[in-house]
Amino acid sequence: MRKYLLSLLFIITLLSTSATKAFCQEVPKELYSAAGIPDSLKEDANSVVRYSMEENEVRGPDKLVRKVHSIVTILNEKADDEAEVSLPYNRKYASIGSFEMIIYDATGKLIKKYHKGDMYDHAVFDDEALVSDDRAMSLRHTIASYPTTVEIIYELDNSSLMGIGGWGIEGDQQSVQNEYCHVSISSDAGFRYLNKNTTIKPQKTTEGQTDNYTWQASNLKAIKLEGGAQAWRVYPEIKFGMNKFICYGLPGDFSSWQNFGKWIYNLNKDVCTLSPARVAEIKKMTDTIKSDKDKAKFLYQYMQKDMRYVAVNLGIGGFKPFSADFVDQKKYGDCKALSNYMYALLKAVNIKSYWAVIYRGTNASPADANFPINEFNHEILCIPFKNDTTWLECTGSTQPFGTLDLTTQNRNALLITEDGGKLINTLSSSAEENQFNSEVHLAIDSDGSAKAQVRILSTGNYRDDYIELSYAKTDDQKEFLMRALNIKQPSVFDYTSGKDENGVKEVSLNLEYDKFCDIMAGTKQFYRPRVFDLCAFTVPILEKRNSDYYYESPMKKTCVTTIDLPANYEVEALPANQSLKFTYGNYEISYVYNAAKNQIISTAKFNITNQVIPAAKYNEMQQYLDAVAKAQNKKLVIRHKA
Repeated sequence: MRKYLLSLLFIITLLSTSATKAFCQEVPKELYSAAGIPDSLKEDANSVVRYSMEENEVRGPDKLVRKVHSIVTILNEKADDEAEVSLPYNRKYASIGSFEMIIYDATGKLIKKYHKGDMYDHAVFDDEALVSDDRAMSLRHTIASYPTTVEIIYELDNSSLMGIGGWGIEGDQQSVQNEYCHVSISSDAGFRYLNKNTTIKPQKTTEGQTDNYTWQASNLKAIKLEGGAQAWRVYPEIKFGMNKFICYGLPGDFSSWQNFGKWIYNLNKDVCTLSPARVAEIKKMTDTIKSDKDKAKFLYQYMQKDMRYVAVNLGIGGFKPFSADFVDQKKYGDCKALSNYMYALLKAVNIKSYWAVIYRGTNASPADANFPINEFNHEILCIPFKNDTTWLECTGSTQPFGTLDLTTQNRNALLITEDGGKLINTLSSSAEENQFNSEVHLAIDSDGSAKAQVRILSTGNYRDDYIELSYAKTDDQKEFLMRALNIKQPSVFDYTSGKDENGVKEVSLNLEYDKFCDIMAGTKQFYRPRVFDLCAFTVPILEKRNSDYYYESPMKKTCVTTIDLPANYEVEALPANQSLKFTYGNYEISYVYNAAKNQIISTAKFNITNQVIPAAKYNEMQQYLDAVAKAQNKKLVIRHKA
């Protein structure tokens, strides 16, 4: 009872004081000891947020001071990343003020203390970035025993803003005991918030010309994400937005998508034209091509062959592309620069196109039509031809003309026009565009050994996988294929990456098995009559499914397998032909024995027609996949001729 009263008094004190005072409030000692965690918050939890206060003081359209004080108890090694911190900064526009990380044992006893001077200062950019002015200060504590409690206190000062982020309330398998978020902002800033997967409401007060919003979350049980679910559909968070911003000294307006689009348009409008001499050359290159679409295809393939992707993130260069002339001369650019260069090529031959900003990521959250904020991380191009809309991914040297990969399909993009931004939908993926078609020739010997030649023709998502696989090490190629296709371990494994033409990638495998036969019994031999599975996965049985199930893409898969039986052997029993269906897919398998050739031909087809399977259909899908697995495991029985 005493602990309950202390916690209640602490919460009331926080909500009845200003956020600045609350940030400095002394935290009850009970929140440092693992013994104070209620049993209900340990279920499915790898860590528990004992206390967290995040204060966001917005001092203007380009000024944000963020103060964070968090206490997290780590219950096991799966949450070790809670003892890691990486704070981004920029030497001109963002700085790190104070920092402390304090480590406590299970009883709440202090065992180690870190300061800002203990952090590692380093540049932040990926392998494709040529240069970046983004930096971070990082620190990691190695945990010796569990439970361990980690207290982190820091302050960040930003003087360039395009938004103020949001409040991520709960992480993966993390429960929350006490958590608070505060925003102070001018009453005329157009502040707004959007709840995602939560109904928490703020307490709002006004002091003069400043509005104060305070949110509280307490006693939230851990959420374990179901397999195939998307975090953005499940975890609670609150997104923040404000109308006016100043990014790297350039003022902008986020009161509507249209106004934000105008800001991007103004960044691009003076860098999207090639020199008159290059325009004349481009026109001459395309003057024998009749249709605009064929011209666009020619120029797209020209750009792909001539350019390479390199990221440059310096100041406003994170948002404003290199000039088209610069890219034309240097032969490189990031997604903005290459899309802008393609825009300029099309402009040279009088083909209208539009830049489009988008969030890139498989099954990523779409932009909200009614809540304009910047969550974009990529740029593509859109050509509004008379009879269709053509999308171009300008960073991929192997992407077929007029197609998008799975990281930009099935969502909305912000089209950047002379009149501002317009949200429109990108292409939807289909099974027809993601095909895996294979042929297998399997020769079985009388001792149970076998040799197999496999030929795979792939499009869409599968094509992307096999193109990427061609650059991998031999061992990694084998590991991927063995796992993805559920191939039985061979004694010889040869992989060949073949041609890539017209959006179809070819690969081949040569496999040898010392023992391909599953069982030998007298004159009989039992085989799984296939080299790999078209469907190599199942999903668990659940009493109740809460979230929709996401595939990377719809799919259409086929395999025709020709099996040569050993001399003096014949078929005793073929697996039964089967046809299985569920609402969003079907599987068919048939077997034909040609006694004259002593040969079996099996034809298998597996389809998933929808990328997203509603939670209500999960059990039907689970039963379907189980039935497919059983069908794939049916045995072929052959016997020695009498």
